[in-house]
Amino acid sequence: MRTTIHNLPDHQAIRADEVVANVDELIESHEAEIEQIIESAKSDPTFDNVMIPLEYLDVVINDMWAPISHLNAVVSNDELREAHDAAEQKLSEHSTRLSQSRPLYEIVKALSESERFDTYDVAQQKMINDSLRTFRRNGVALDDADRERFKNLRQKITLLNSTFSNNLLDATDAWTKHISDVDDLKGIPEANLAVARAAAERQELDGYVLTLDMACYASTMMHCESRTLREEMYHANVTRASDVGPDEGKYDNSQVIEEILLNRTEMAALVGFDCFAEYSIDPKMASSTEEVKAFLDDLLDKALPQAQEELERMRVFAKDELEIDSLEPWDLNFVAERMRESLYDVSDAQLKPYFPLDDVVEGMFEVVEGLFNVQISRTDAPSSWHEDVRYYEIARDNEVIARFYLDAFAREKKRGGAWMADCRSRRAVGNEFAIPVAYLTCNFTPPIGGKPSLLTHTEVVTLFHEFGHGLHHMLTQQTYSTVSGINGVEWDAVELPSQFMENWCWQTDSLRRISRHFETGEALPGELLNRLIEAKNFNSGMAMVRQLEFGLLDLALHMQTEGFDALATMRTIRKRTGMLPNKDYDRFPWGFAHIFAGGYAAGYYSYLWAEVLSADAFAAFEEEGLENRETSTRFLHDILEVGSSIKASEMFANFRGRPPQNDALLRHCGIRN
Repeated sequence: MRTTIHNLPDHQAIRADEVVANVDELIESHEAEIEQIIESAKSDPTFDNVMIPLEYLDVVINDMWAPISHLNAVVSNDELREAHDAAEQKLSEHSTRLSQSRPLYEIVKALSESERFDTYDVAQQKMINDSLRTFRRNGVALDDADRERFKNLRQKITLLNSTFSNNLLDATDAWTKHISDVDDLKGIPEANLAVARAAAERQELDGYVLTLDMACYASTMMHCESRTLREEMYHANVTRASDVGPDEGKYDNSQVIEEILLNRTEMAALVGFDCFAEYSIDPKMASSTEEVKAFLDDLLDKALPQAQEELERMRVFAKDELEIDSLEPWDLNFVAERMRESLYDVSDAQLKPYFPLDDVVEGMFEVVEGLFNVQISRTDAPSSWHEDVRYYEIARDNEVIARFYLDAFAREKKRGGAWMADCRSRRAVGNEFAIPVAYLTCNFTPPIGGKPSLLTHTEVVTLFHEFGHGLHHMLTQQTYSTVSGINGVEWDAVELPSQFMENWCWQTDSLRRISRHFETGEALPGELLNRLIEAKNFNSGMAMVRQLEFGLLDLALHMQTEGFDALATMRTIRKRTGMLPNKDYDRFPWGFAHIFAGGYAAGYYSYLWAEVLSADAFAAFEEEGLENRETSTRFLHDILEVGSSIKASEMFANFRGRPPQNDALLRHCGIRN
C-alpha cells in the first residue's frame, strides 16, 4: 500500500527573517547525511543505497526552496530579496561541494562500472551517467587549487545573476510616466487605460500612470498614436539597468555583464572547454557550437530575404497611410498593428472581448482533456500568496495525478514575463508517491472597472505555451524525480511541449472552444476567426529574424574568450540581422535576462531548435487528424510522460519514427523554403 504525499507548501508561513537560518540547518543536515551515504555504500554501491538517497536529499531541498524562490519572483520585497539571495548563494556553495566530492564521485563511478549496472533499467542507467557528467562538469577531477577556484567562480556567477535580475527589476519599477490629458493616450484600448488610471490612483495622482510592465509597454507601443510618447517609452525600455537613459548608471548592469562573461569563460576553461558556449551545449541535444551556428545561419538565410520584403512593405504603408516618412524602432509595433488591421481587418480591439481569461482557461482545459484523457477542476487554493491566485487539480480515472497554481495578473514587485516553475516533482519510490505540482505565472491585465481580464490573442498563445510546460511537468509517469517531467530534459528540447500547445491557438475548433464574448456570450464569429488565422504569418519573417538575432547574439557572447563587449557584439550581429538602423543608446543586452539571469546562457537558440521539434510533432496531427486519439496518446506516452528517462533525440524518434525535419516549421511560419 503506497502513501500518496499531498503536502503543499505553506506560502503564508514563509518568513524572510527565517529563510537563511532554515537553509543553513538543512545544508548542515544534508552534508552529514551525505557522509553516511558515502560510508554505507563505499564497499558495495547499489542504485538503492546511492542514487535513491541522493535523490531524496535533492527532493527535500527543492521542496523547501521552490516556494521561497517563487515568492521572491511574484511578491518580492526588500527583506525577502535579501534573504533569498543570501540563501541562494549558500545553496549554490552546497551544490558545488557535493558535485566536487571525490568520495561521492568514486562511489557513483564504481556503480557505473559494476556488473549490476547492466541490470538497471534505462532511466536508472541514465541517472547514473548524468550524475557522472555533472561531477565532471563541476570539476571533480581538478586539483585542489583549481577545484576551489571553480567553486568560487560558480558562487560568484550565482550572485552576479541575482544582481543582474534585481537591477533589471528595480529599473523596470523605477520608470513611470504620469499623463494628465487622456488625448495624449489616444489609441490605447480602454482596458489598458483603466489599468493606467488605477496605477495613478495608487500613487494618489489624477489621470494616468504608464509603466514598463510588459502589458502596459506592449499596449502603448502597439496602439498609442503619439510617436513622441512611444519614443520616450522605447528609450526607457531599451536603456533599462544601463549606463544611459532616464536612470543613467543607477541600476547599471554594465560591469555585471562583463563579470558574468569573464567568470563563465574561466569556469568552462577549468574543466576543459574552449569557451562557455561549448560548456553550455555539452549536455544538450546539439552536438557542438558549430552545429548550433550552422542551424541559426541556415534559418537566417531562409528568413532574412522575406523579412526584408516585409519591412519594405511596412515602410511604404507607414508613409502612404500613416504619414510616417522614416520608420523608427518605436514605430514597428504600431505600424505593424495598423497594417495587420488594414490587410486582414482584424485587431486586438476586435479580438479581446472574445478572450476573457476565465473562458480561455476553461476552453484550454477542454482541449487538453480531449487530447490526454484527463479532467481539470478548480478548487480552493491552500495557503496562496495573493488573492488573485487560482488552484487546480488534474485527475484521470477519478484519481488526482497533479496540481497547479495559476497566478495570472501583472502587479508591482512581480517579475515580468510568463513562466512555469516546479513546485513539487513526481516521485514514486518505495511506499511513497509524490504528486507533481506546478506554478504557472503570467502578467496579464487584471480585471478592472467591472470588466473581466481580457486577453490579446498573443496572450492566449502565451497561456497555452506555459500550460504546455506545465503538462510536461505534471503528466510525467516517471518513478524518480531526477528524470521526472522537465527535470534533466535537454535544454534545447524542453520547449517542445510548450510550443506544441501553441498550435491549438490557431485551429478553428479549439478557437471556438476558447473564445466567448464577455458580454454576449457568443463565440468568435466565423469571419473574424478566419481573418485571425489568415493573419497568423503576417510579418513572420521579421519575427523569426528577431529570434535569430537573440540566438546569434547569445552564442557570439559566449563563444568569446576575452575582450568582452556586449554592445559591440550586439551591433555586429545586427549588421547581419537588424531591420532598422541601431540606436546609439540601445542597450538591449543589459535587459537580456534569459541569458544573464536565467538558464539560457549559450542556449537561447533552444527556442528555435525546439520549435523545429514542436512543428514537426504537430505535423503528425495534421497528417493523422487533429482529434486522432491514437496520435495524441502517442504524444502523451512518447513525449510528455518520459521526462528525461531517455535522450530527447530518442524521445522524438519514438514519436515521429524518424529524426526531426525543419520543413514543418518553415511551412507553419509561412517562410518560403
